[in-house]
Amino acid sequence: MSEKIQTLLEALPYIKKFAGSIFVIKYGGAAMEEESLKKEFAKDVVLLKYVGINPVIVHGGGPMIGRLLKDLQIPTQFVDGLRVTDEKTLEVAEMVLSGFINKEIVKNIHDMGGRAIGLSGKDGRLLVARQVEDKNIGLVGEITHVDIAIINDVSRHGYIPVIAPIADGIDGKSYSINADAAAGSIAKALSAEKFILLTDVEGVIGSDGKPISMLKKREIEDLITQKTVTGGMIPKVNCCIDALMGGVRETHIVDGRIPHAILLEIFTDSGIGTEIIGDE
Repeated sequence: MSEKIQTLLEALPYIKKFAGSIFVIKYGGAAMEEESLKKEFAKDVVLLKYVGINPVIVHGGGPMIGRLLKDLQIPTQFVDGLRVTDEKTLEVAEMVLSGFINKEIVKNIHDMGGRAIGLSGKDGRLLVARQVEDKNIGLVGEITHVDIAIINDVSRHGYIPVIAPIADGIDGKSYSINADAAAGSIAKALSAEKFILLTDVEGVIGSDGKPISMLKKREIEDLITQKTVTGGMIPKVNCCIDALMGGVRETHIVDGRIPHAILLEIFTDSGIGTEIIGDE
């Protein structure tokens, strides 16, 4: 009992500090695939809302898109981790992201006592994008504008925005957006207090093989140069650095395979992932 009380007391100053702030959470990986973790994630964001924090969820859906493309016998290829997207692939991606996954997340939040509204980036031109130019990957875009009024209106009325990363193009086409990049752009536009990336790793791993609890921007750049940070972690830390440079106060890379990972990272002194902050 005393441990539970201590945990609650430890959380109190963080609840007070972050009341009224915006947390943008990129939701993906195992946390979005395993049934038990889906429910725990929904509980976490409902709790955040009830203690006065405004969570904004941006979700991916790559594995489910991949499975449906395979079932439909539509070939898939990747360039630098991004799915090459033609019109048929985009139709599948939009159906999975804006349809099934988005509405499932909304339902889970409602089932846990919260209120949520599912949005595609195309709704009200919430997200506007242009085609990625330096790679031959088809209908994949990079965000040029975020209409934060829509997000703020949803949050102000007591709902949790749940956003699928499909955008309207400045050329009139639709574009698929990498979910990490979409979440980072939204966090910058909102000047969010925190940008949280849920992943399937413990965080940024140091040269000793152990996760690093806190890093500054310049330390991340050194770790990349030293090849301590490699592979798929590079775009994630770069996304965090970009968010920090765009006005986000703090960023986190958290292991979504751990139940209640967000609460453990935000409301405890030690945390469980890697917090990346500016150099100041």
